[in-house]
Amino acid sequence: MSRLYVVATPIGNLGDITFRAVETLKAVSLVACEDTRRTLKLLTHFDIRVRMISLRSANEKAAACKVVAVLREGQDAAYVSDAGTPALSDPGAALVRVVTDAGFEAVPIPGVSAFTSLLSVAGALDKTVVFEGFLSPKASRRKRRVGELMAGNAGFVVYESPFRIIKLLEDIADFDNARYVCVGREMTKLHEEFVRGDAETVRRTLVQAGEPRGEFAVYVSAFVPGKA
Repeated sequence: MSRLYVVATPIGNLGDITFRAVETLKAVSLVACEDTRRTLKLLTHFDIRVRMISLRSANEKAAACKVVAVLREGQDAAYVSDAGTPALSDPGAALVRVVTDAGFEAVPIPGVSAFTSLLSVAGALDKTVVFEGFLSPKASRRKRRVGELMAGNAGFVVYESPFRIIKLLEDIADFDNARYVCVGREMTKLHEEFVRGDAETVRRTLVQAGEPRGEFAVYVSAFVPGKA
C-alpha cells in the first residue's frame, strides 16, 4: 500500500538533512509543502526532481484530497514544512489525519526540530515541557496565554517573530521574572545565538544588540531554584 512520508527538513543549515530524508524525497511521486518556492530551493540543492503542490492553512482540505488521490493511484507522497519537523505549528497534522482516515499509513522521517534543538542546549530541568508553538499576534490574547502557561507546573516553548519577541519577554517578566529563560535565535544558521537568564536580562541583551532579526524560539522554565 502507498504511504505518506512526513519528512523533517533543516531549520537553517542544509547539512542537517538526513540521508533517509533525501532518499525518501527522491523516491516519492509527489511532495506537498507549505511554500513551493522555498521547498524548490531545498530540492534543487540535493538534485531532487519531483512534482510539488502547495499545502497551507488556506487550502489544506483541497490539497489533502489531492495527496489522497495520488496515494489511491498506488504512488507514495511526502509532506515537508517550510523548516523542521512537520505537523508542529503547520498544516501537516491536518494532512496526516485526512490520509490516515482514508486508510493510508503516515510514516515519520525524523530529523531537525527547533523545539528539540532549543531544549538540547537550554539546560531544561523541568520534568514536563509544553510545546505551545506560535502565540496569538494579538497582545491581549498573547499575554493571557503566557499567564496560563506560567501558572502551570511545566516549562514551555514558544516560537516568536522578531516583531514581538521583546514584548513577549516583557510579558514573561511581568508575570514572574525569577523564571529561567533561554532564547534561541536563527538556530543552525550563520548568526545563531542563544541568550540565557531571567526574562528582563534577556530582553535587555536583545535590545542592546539592536533591532531583533531572525526567527526566535523561547524556553521558559517552571523550575525556580529554592522555590517549593
